[in-house]
Amino acid sequence: MTAFLRRGIWGFLAWVCALAFFLPFAWMVLTSLHSEPDAATNPPSAGAALTLQGYREFFGAGTGISPWPPLINSLTASVSSTVLVLALAIPAAYALSIKPVRKWTDVLFFFLSTKMLPAVAGLLPVYLIAQHTGMLDNVWLLVILYTSMNLPIAVWMMRSFLAEVPVEILEAASIDGAGLPTVLIRIVAPVAAPGIAATALISFIFSWNELLFARVLTGVVAGTAPVFLTGFVTSEGLFLAKVCAAAVCVSLPVLIAGFAAQDKLVQGLSLGAVK
Repeated sequence: MTAFLRRGIWGFLAWVCALAFFLPFAWMVLTSLHSEPDAATNPPSAGAALTLQGYREFFGAGTGISPWPPLINSLTASVSSTVLVLALAIPAAYALSIKPVRKWTDVLFFFLSTKMLPAVAGLLPVYLIAQHTGMLDNVWLLVILYTSMNLPIAVWMMRSFLAEVPVEILEAASIDGAGLPTVLIRIVAPVAAPGIAATALISFIFSWNELLFARVLTGVVAGTAPVFLTGFVTSEGLFLAKVCAAAVCVSLPVLIAGFAAQDKLVQGLSLGAVK
């Protein structure tokens, strides 16, 4: 098999995989632009008339229910927790990679072991703690939870990224008298920027999509966008066009963030793959 034929086969397989991931989202967008009767047909009609009624209803037309408070809550919880995750994960990863502590492998395993407990198993203790501290229905409780949930993964990711930082640069900075904050901000952060971007995006996505804790621990005030989506499943039935329109709108922040950080995300996820 020639090299040209191999590249053609791999290229074809790459397009098949890309379309397999893209087609469900494209179908959801198309369904959101249909009326409820057209969206409910089986099989769905791809050539039906297009309408924005689903989006108008999502933004409160006819219902008076605004999606902006849940979207702002999700944005607040996701961005705040991502900033905290990076602020804690970068120094921890620096200590585990560039300036390794004793038994650093045990430390990494401890971080990983915190993800072995199913989230639902810790739901009742967290609920009781939040109830006794008056933190129920508070968006800052979600910030704390999302930070603790994403921190182990962020430390593992940042540790692999920071391990690729040339030690010679850090030694030169130390000789010049640079302290740890200066090294982290002016040397490590620019060099590991793709890895930081990838870690931030992963943390943001996990926080934005989290439903279990947000559904149980929040109510009217601190409800997030995924919780708001569950309100479209009513006793009257499932209105596909409206649900698809809501899902598209809720997915947009993640898609925009991923598109904006696309180049650094690819660099970060492939950092260290080629020696």
